[in-house]
Amino acid sequence: MPDASPTPRFAGRSSPDRRPGDSGFGRLFREVFTFDRLEVVSLIHSSIYFALLISAFLLDGPQPWTFIFGLSHGLIWIAMSIISVLAVHYRVINLRLAVAVAVLGCVAPFFGSAEFLRQKHQMKAASR
Repeated sequence: MPDASPTPRFAGRSSPDRRPGDSGFGRLFREVFTFDRLEVVSLIHSSIYFALLISAFLLDGPQPWTFIFGLSHGLIWIAMSIISVLAVHYRVINLRLAVAVAVLGCVAPFFGSAEFLRQKHQMKAASR
């Protein structure tokens, strides 16, 4: 006769006492995508976007630089948006920061960088 114990329908689903990042992927994600590393990428993204603005508006759009900066901004924004959603799930960053990066970051990534710096300042002040 087969085992009568109920089998969970969704294997590996977290129970109420487990954090989302306790799985193998969550642990690896938190090791690779730390708050500080995401902050650095955000600041680099803001620098690239600033270079795009200078290239497109002050220098009258010299090619291929405007294309390179524009493509870099777009690809970094897409990657940062996806990573930010996962980082909220795995509790690396909070939702406010993810919204600043993903939603406002397409228009101006300076919002995400400013929010990273603001939250880092708050974390330092809270740890004193």
